Amino acid sequence: MESRTASSNNFIRNIVVEDLAAGRVTEIVTRFPPEPNGYLHIGHAKSICLNFELADEFKGRTNLRFDDTNPVKEDVEYVESIKQDVKWLGFDWDGLFFASDYFGEMYERALLLIRKGLAYVDDQSAEQIRESRGTLSEPGTNSPYRDRSVEENLELFGRMKNGEFGNGEKVLRAKIDMASPNINMRDPVIYRIVHAHHHNTGDAWVIYPMYAFAHPIEDAIEGVTHSICTLEFEDQRPFYDWVVEQCEMEAKPRQYEFNRLNITNTVMSKRKLKALVDANIVDGWDDPRMPTISGLRRKGYTPEAIRAFCREIGVAKSYGVVDERMLEHFIREDLKLKAPRTMAVLRPLKVVITNYPEGEVEWLEAENNSENEAMGSRRIPFSRELYIEQDDFMETPPPKYFRLFPGNEVRLKHAYFIKCEEVVKNEAGDVVELRCTYDPETKSGSGFTGRKVKGTIHWVEASQAVAAEFRQFEPLINDNDENADEEASFLDRINPNSLETLQGFVEPNMKEAAAQDKFQFFRHGYFNVDSKLSAPARPVFNRIVSLKSSFEVAKA
Repeated sequence: MESRTASSNNFIRNIVVEDLAAGRVTEIVTRFPPEPNGYLHIGHAKSICLNFELADEFKGRTNLRFDDTNPVKEDVEYVESIKQDVKWLGFDWDGLFFASDYFGEMYERALLLIRKGLAYVDDQSAEQIRESRGTLSEPGTNSPYRDRSVEENLELFGRMKNGEFGNGEKVLRAKIDMASPNINMRDPVIYRIVHAHHHNTGDAWVIYPMYAFAHPIEDAIEGVTHSICTLEFEDQRPFYDWVVEQCEMEAKPRQYEFNRLNITNTVMSKRKLKALVDANIVDGWDDPRMPTISGLRRKGYTPEAIRAFCREIGVAKSYGVVDERMLEHFIREDLKLKAPRTMAVLRPLKVVITNYPEGEVEWLEAENNSENEAMGSRRIPFSRELYIEQDDFMETPPPKYFRLFPGNEVRLKHAYFIKCEEVVKNEAGDVVELRCTYDPETKSGSGFTGRKVKGTIHWVEASQAVAAEFRQFEPLINDNDENADEEASFLDRINPNSLETLQGFVEPNMKEAAAQDKFQFFRHGYFNVDSKLSAPARPVFNRIVSLKSSFEVAKA
């Protein structure tokens, strides 16, 4: 595993440097705290890299902690997928924890707040509480149950814990200030009743802490020094600090917010991603069209490319959107010296070389990567019958078309010049076969200089070609507006052409291609062997990315 490298300078790193220099902390402790209610996506990768690399640079520690405070939406499947994704990205945690590990202590801290007169049991419904919170310009109104005695609150909270009430009948609220300009400080709910089986604690609890109450307590218990989260939690920081202070936690973690990752044409919401899975629009969380880490892995992205991308986009306090082509740039950069070059025909058109001896097979030499000589070469068969791409032939070509057409000569890559002599069509008038001649003196590597051609096309020898499926992808959504609140409108914007499946051929050496093997197919792009659909001698390839893009990363 390569060493983890810290991101370039950013304001959070500068805070860490200052805290260490001033002696405010002696060891950096960070954490990655996902809720196990779905698979991680590329936005989580940014947070993973930031937390793990920051601690690693300063010889600190990073915990993986599952914020499993909502048993209705959480599942062991998600827990295991998150572990796999973090490890695949190249990181290992120093401590593995669950919020549910601390349910007992959280309950005791809630009792402490009640005894201090800082929490009360409220019988109002969720809708009544929401209506009484007020607006940004108007203060909220006190609950009629706000002034219950400490003794009554202790009794009711104990009965809530014992399962004497149904879901939604009562909640525990912090008692702060219903006139606060920060709505998050207007007596937020800190415990609710949920009669549901929990993946970690079973049926031991029927009351569960709210995330905003649980999170600061978890950080404090684990000694987290820098609690890093995205900007939407900035307004909750006063409550985070209130919980740490009023629950009398020994450690005093601090929360810092950074900009979340948004990418053009990309769904960055676990709720919406789950809707795609549930509606069978994709074939699972790891569908290559999904921006999940598992989807990117199946598509063919490498951890090195994702880490490099996350470092490049940086960490800031302002919102922004990253061009999807930037992520594609980093996988191209990572694969260009790693991926073997080979030839694949995605839309086959048969070619018969009429002057080549029948029954003869010739083996030609081809380099595996023209940019990396250390990858060596391979042998490819050549015979009388070949496949080329349909769009490498035009019966009536436009000006400056240099590929194959009647009477024109092109080079077959790694092979010979061929000239189109005859076009064979079916009854419907479709071109189904080309009859060509070849010039044996023009063999690649022979030094032939007698004449030149302007076009070079790729091909696959027909008798030994391996039948293969190729899957090419477009964005799942048709525009960049993924902020629609209504599920129906979101699903209505799904791109019906997000997946194109083609049946073609690859070179015979691809018969042994294994899941997750990556190749550059001449002119088509970088492809990855699908880990779910591919079978021995019948490979399925996912296109990772095309060969070229107009996108350029700015030079420092």
